[in-house]
Amino acid sequence: MSTRTPANTLSFEIKSASLPLVSFVVKSAEVSVLAQDLQARLGDTPDFFDNDPVLIDLQHLDSQAGPLDLPALVQLLRSFRMNPVALRPLNAAHEAAATLAGLFLTTEARVLPAATTTHEVVREVEVVREVIREVAGSNSPMVIEKPLRSGQHIYAKGRDLIMLAMVNPGAEIMADGHIHVYAPLRGKAIAGAKGDTTARIFTSSLEAELLSIAGVYRTSDLPLPPEVAGKSAQVWLANDKLVMQAL
Repeated sequence: MSTRTPANTLSFEIKSASLPLVSFVVKSAEVSVLAQDLQARLGDTPDFFDNDPVLIDLQHLDSQAGPLDLPALVQLLRSFRMNPVALRPLNAAHEAAATLAGLFLTTEARVLPAATTTHEVVREVEVVREVIREVAGSNSPMVIEKPLRSGQHIYAKGRDLIMLAMVNPGAEIMADGHIHVYAPLRGKAIAGAKGDTTARIFTSSLEAELLSIAGVYRTSDLPLPPEVAGKSAQVWLANDKLVMQAL
């Protein structure tokens, strides 16, 4: 015998919810070009994404560009462990393709402000993260005791990174939380990699090629201020700008 649930004790509720998304800003309709650039940018960090929900943003696509194979793009993003769920279209054709691809449509999207300088950005596609905070306190920091040579890459996913040796030019360290380098930092340091704007970078000798917190970059194209260059210093984010202070 079936029973009815009283109206005031329904077995479900419907409420509004906000979902933080990674915004994938597409600048080329050539999926093969996107694939090459994604491999160049993320090939060394296959676990960078962990099935994060993704908004495909086509607002910066050239209106004169050829047709975009949206199903192929969706499959490409999934191969890099992204989970496309929504589309910000540029035209009616994209809207129709979104329906066929099972994506919901949105005309509004909030993205982090663009970096004041760029370094190694993908030529035809820009990955801009929304603020997605992952609490790293429950995970112990990753500790690296050996120096990093040029071309080497370390990523502390969901936690802080502690370096006890030098980060040489051409090496890259990345963490979802804070970065501590108890040695010269001469390579690239990316803290708050998944959007944590409270993340900081600490080093006993600031000589970095690139500094980044939550998507805001500063490269060696802009020399370090003399009061922090080669000195013990910390870096944090304030009003969408990187702030550096000697320790």
